[in-house]
Amino acid sequence: MNRIRVSIAAAAAIAISLITATATAADDAPTIRFGTPTWPGVTVKTEVAAQLIETMGYGIKQTNSSPAFAYNALKSDDLDVFFGGWMPTQKNMADPLIEEGSVKVMATNISDAIMGIAVPEYVHEAGVETEADLDEFRDRFNGKIYGIEAGSGFNESISNAISNDRHGLGDWEMVPSSTSGMLSQVGRSIDREEWIVFLGWEPHWMNVAYDIHYLGAVGGREIADTRSDVLTVANPRLVEKEPEIARFLEQYVVSKDDQSEWVLEYSYNDRKSEDVAAEWIGANMDTVAKWLDGVKTRNGEAAIDAVRAAYAD
Repeated sequence: MNRIRVSIAAAAAIAISLITATATAADDAPTIRFGTPTWPGVTVKTEVAAQLIETMGYGIKQTNSSPAFAYNALKSDDLDVFFGGWMPTQKNMADPLIEEGSVKVMATNISDAIMGIAVPEYVHEAGVETEADLDEFRDRFNGKIYGIEAGSGFNESISNAISNDRHGLGDWEMVPSSTSGMLSQVGRSIDREEWIVFLGWEPHWMNVAYDIHYLGAVGGREIADTRSDVLTVANPRLVEKEPEIARFLEQYVVSKDDQSEWVLEYSYNDRKSEDVAAEWIGANMDTVAKWLDGVKTRNGEAAIDAVRAAYAD
């Protein structure tokens, strides 16, 4: 089968009601402003953090943000936290701001993530093993590489490869889209066993739902680096004003398996990010306790105790 159908064992819905602490309800509670790209993994990762921070007594605001917008908004004090600092793809955007102290790296929230040019496994089996093989089959691909949101570092990597005529790709076209739009195109192509080349990454549900192959490079780096780290980047003003938030951000490190689970539930199984986050928090208090080790709420309570009370069955 070219597409692997994923099923989740039927289970009773878990009703979770957040208990609002007195400090949370206070009119003067600081609002933590998150920049959230339309990437499923970062969407749920941000929601998990937002729910935990809200339980600590803070207000929450999430804004849809491309990476470029997020970095500039952190610098201009219009955002506080961005969990989508994919490196080294965003290096040119992030490094100058990090070096001048306009943004602060708090943690590597995902290590050794995979991002690269991918094809369905049947395309790989037909002879496309590396990036250098793509142009030989240009007509089968219609000369197109499918990307994600315009302005993303991922798309920039592809555009640079085309501009530099890497492996004869100079007459190819990079097709920007949304993440969901690109994956819909991938799904349709795989259903029809059509040829397609696109941006793939892990953690993500695509690696479970589709049988895909990441193309290696010949003679140097891949078009898109295949091993990456994802950074938590923050507004330095937030770090200075809210040390408890800063401590949490430093300890908020997510496993690839957990994030893939979040993406599977949110994007593949089409559940609300709020529900996915709340259910996961309630079922994974040991992990949450590590993230909140030594962290206190605004009223001085141990944050993990407030979370346990809020997410008690």
